[in-house]
Amino acid sequence: MLELKYDIKRGADTYRSIYHSKLKSWILNGIIKPDEALVWRSGLSGWRKPEELEELIPFFKQREKARLKREKEELRSRPASLPKRQIKNILIVDDEEDLCWLLTNTLQSKGYNVSAAHSLIKAIACLKKKVPHLVLLDLKLPDGKGMDLLPEIKAAAPQAIVVIISAYGSEEKRAEAKSQEGVHGFIDKPFNERKILEIISQFQERKDPYTWTDWST
Repeated sequence: MLELKYDIKRGADTYRSIYHSKLKSWILNGIIKPDEALVWRSGLSGWRKPEELEELIPFFKQREKARLKREKEELRSRPASLPKRQIKNILIVDDEEDLCWLLTNTLQSKGYNVSAAHSLIKAIACLKKKVPHLVLLDLKLPDGKGMDLLPEIKAAAPQAIVVIISAYGSEEKRAEAKSQEGVHGFIDKPFNERKILEIISQFQERKDPYTWTDWST
């Protein structure tokens, strides 16, 4: 049985004497895609899109099915990218009101939701009102030690990042902070607002936000 013979027009060019098997191969291999060519064969009234012809439609469907399968396999084999860690709500716990005011203004200007507390009691009240993503925690507070707040933070915000801020950053204090579950870093006072913004950015980009970091100044 003789194969069907087509004329193929692509743009300004016309390809003559293209048989059915050749045209099938071109479609399956993506050489001819939908809306890219016109065909003519005997019995047709003028030029037609190949994807509209009954005998050619199955080849376009087969090609599309193969493409979708290939994309699905590529997606499955692609390593999953970790989303950025969300840091939106920030709690500052420090007895220095000027420092709290300065950090609050800076962070709010960058779009963060900021709460500030100058004591353990006020910090606990803040934890009950809004779950923080990041806590900047001073070691010395008027009514106790900053470390005493860690269980409350763990209970209210298990995924929160805690960074100790202190003007008394001895090696002993650093070692104590590092040993505490839920503490992610340490920074000495004094520090500027830019340093805090850098720290936030680092935590947002980290694949492992639980790695201890000491930002000594």
